[in-house]
Amino acid sequence: MVKWQRDPGARIQASRDLDSLKLQAPCIVALPEGGYRLFYTAVGPAKPFPECQGYILSARSGDGVNFQTEPGIRIAPRLEIPHMNRRVLAPSVVRLADGRWRMYFESRGPASTPTVIASAISQDMLSWTLEDGIRFATAGGVGGPRYLPLPDGGGRLYIFESAYGPEGLTGKRISMSVISASTKDGLNFVRDPGVRMKDRQGKYDSIGITAAEVLPPETPGGRWTMIFSAWQDIEPGQMAPVHPSNNAADDKSASRNFAAASIATDLAGYRSRIFAADSADGLEFGASECILEGAGYGTDGIDAIHAEDMSVVRIGSNRYRMYYAACDRHGKVRIASAVGGR
Repeated sequence: MVKWQRDPGARIQASRDLDSLKLQAPCIVALPEGGYRLFYTAVGPAKPFPECQGYILSARSGDGVNFQTEPGIRIAPRLEIPHMNRRVLAPSVVRLADGRWRMYFESRGPASTPTVIASAISQDMLSWTLEDGIRFATAGGVGGPRYLPLPDGGGRLYIFESAYGPEGLTGKRISMSVISASTKDGLNFVRDPGVRMKDRQGKYDSIGITAAEVLPPETPGGRWTMIFSAWQDIEPGQMAPVHPSNNAADDKSASRNFAAASIATDLAGYRSRIFAADSADGLEFGASECILEGAGYGTDGIDAIHAEDMSVVRIGSNRYRMYYAACDRHGKVRIASAVGGR
């Protein structure tokens, strides 16, 4: 593995009432005609209803570095759908054989219900139609989907799975590891046996993994690479507020001030970094190493505190650009990028 080199500046930052409070969880798509579209999660004063915690927006670029935001919301929460009436985030987009596009995304209802993976379909990547039902769910909740098409025409969804103690969703989350589920038709998924990447394996991964993307081999017999983001817990003796996404006791009022409460939690002593690990088959991964991190609290840099929820696109032979959510020491959240290989 090699360290990734940051591109200067930000790819996306707050610029309008739809994304001025917080933005995160990017998804990059290389367009057939050339150029790129970047989807991202955001929230701002123009949110569609008071309890809304986030929705999916998009921006367009010819070179993958300079982006122009596109008008409107791509996908928003729906009050009439229990598992989707608070927040949609962390999109993953794949082109289908018929030329259409499918988006998988994390879907959230009230904090007392588990998160699930839902999907939507589009002809142009601008207007999306929600597909009925839930693509994948577990008792503790799943999120951060990253879809990988497979050579047999099916695909594999890499996601984090949350697990809780005896108190259930209202208690403490005890793990947040990466699992996967496979599909033949893109709609019906079956969980793959085992765990792809177990959390809490090192001193910088003490609270859980938030997203994981797997890059297939570029040549037959080559290695698979998982790139993932993990959180480091606060120092012993420190206190942090409950994240508004997990606050079942005060769900509605927390939603109204979601961005401020979320950023306050982020700055309470947690840190996130981006790691990579290799595999022979895309299922069993070895030890990981850190490939990108900020300098930490009290320092400068676009990602001093958090670098997480990345999305990766191939830009050349064994060369990739990674887009990720970055938070500096002042709590300013942006989408940044870095270039590297494997």
